[in-house]
Amino acid sequence: MLPLEGLTVIAVEQAVAAPFCSSRLADAGAHVIKIERPEGDFARGYDAAANGQSSYFVWLNRGKDSAVIDLATKEGRANLEELIAGADVLLQNLKPGSMDKLGFALERLRRDYPKLICCTISGYGDDGPYAHRKAYDLLIQAESGLASITGGPEGPSRVGVSIVDVATGATAHAAILEALIARSRSGQGADIRISMFDVMADWLTVPLLNAEGGNPPQRLGLAHPSIAPYGVFRSRDGKDILISIQSEREWKKLCADVLGQPDLPGDPRFANMVERVRNRALTDKAVGDSFATMARDELLKRLSDADIAFAEVNTMADLAHHPHLRRIEVDTPKGPVSYPAPAAIVVGAPRHYGAVPGIGERHANAKPPPVRTTSS
Repeated sequence: MLPLEGLTVIAVEQAVAAPFCSSRLADAGAHVIKIERPEGDFARGYDAAANGQSSYFVWLNRGKDSAVIDLATKEGRANLEELIAGADVLLQNLKPGSMDKLGFALERLRRDYPKLICCTISGYGDDGPYAHRKAYDLLIQAESGLASITGGPEGPSRVGVSIVDVATGATAHAAILEALIARSRSGQGADIRISMFDVMADWLTVPLLNAEGGNPPQRLGLAHPSIAPYGVFRSRDGKDILISIQSEREWKKLCADVLGQPDLPGDPRFANMVERVRNRALTDKAVGDSFATMARDELLKRLSDADIAFAEVNTMADLAHHPHLRRIEVDTPKGPVSYPAPAAIVVGAPRHYGAVPGIGERHANAKPPPVRTTSS
């Protein structure tokens, strides 16, 4: 039996953040009913990379049922009310105020369904000057300052994946699981509010504290602001290899066993981490000049034998054939699609991942949610 089997989640969701959360709940056995407008979640049209379907949608909507409900109609709102009445969790990330205008104010839902766990995802929360704003991943990357510390010296950059959406979805997932545990003890539901801005601000604590302490982070590309050498160096045959030196012991091993320069740590400019960071250009030149004399295979062997932390700077084509890549295969309306497996492995309990629904598609074995009486 899966951990969340028997629980029903109503997901009034679109795009990425909420669907990330609900897909993980579905993976764990929850019956997730995705509420879609008649034309479907707009994420269905983001691209056509997965057998002619959106890569985002195929990734984030496996194992769910799709229920088409037009919330602009009285009948549609009545249908949603009936679903909520039989649900354990209501997850939504519509534009701020939308659910209230439709008659689904959280205060009313909490009163009518005291065991219901409500999780609302927004851009900036309920209060404050930006509470009314629409918010999307890249907008929050910029507004939170994340983009200002991402990229190289030439200018701010976007993180290469929808990191704000994913981080927000993961935060919502954890909060809902906590609320389910609490409900098992108290019998009471919860009202969870999560803003994308808050999630990113939390994740940016370290660079913020450094900036407030007078040491604002600099954009260094694939380098570390307070550790050296920690960056990318190129082999003789043009392969980029990233190394990380965390301690003086590792620095001495690198110099002796990889660079062939055992006396280098005795140079005062490289004697400790503070000096190596202060003299980063010289540190990187010493390492880079040595790497440039060796081919990729020799370098990787030397680094491995010396137990130095390293990685190759791979592309998506490299990831597709990476020896550590685990995949799952899910059914979709246009045939099976293979993509990376969720990270958590529960030993002895292999997971089955459900199909991606077409608009309005319910799985044949899906059971309607039980109807629960309204509490006075």
